Amino acid sequence: MSDTEITITRDLDAPRETVWRVWTEPEYFARWFGAAPESVALDVRPGGAWTANVATPGGEMPMRGVYREVVGQERLVWTLDLPQGVMEMTATFAELGDGRTRVVLRQPAPPQEQCAQAEEGAAQLLDSFAKVLASV
Repeated sequence: MSDTEITITRDLDAPRETVWRVWTEPEYFARWFGAAPESVALDVRPGGAWTANVATPGGEMPMRGVYREVVGQERLVWTLDLPQGVMEMTATFAELGDGRTRVVLRQPAPPQEQCAQAEEGAAQLLDSFAKVLASV
């Protein structure tokens, strides 16, 4: 983590095509994102919107944003609309060979007192993604 960005890298035991599908298809996205399946809508193209209602201890939390950049099976840039403003996130997908894929997730670093929590949240998201991916 730098002062300006949180970066988390995961090497996954699946080909890039499968990783991309699990990241961008609503039925899989709902499972790893912790969202109600009927609430997920993903228009994975530049300018396309995404929405999901995520289950939290305090109840459902609606989340939404827009895809800013989509490079098939290589790179996604999307926004997450938050009460404090819009956050832009980036995921890159690189083939490692032998049917493995490296995912690098980047997001702006929050204020210093929130960094550990944000980094933990991003890591948990990728952990959840890896579990769903393993079941595909």
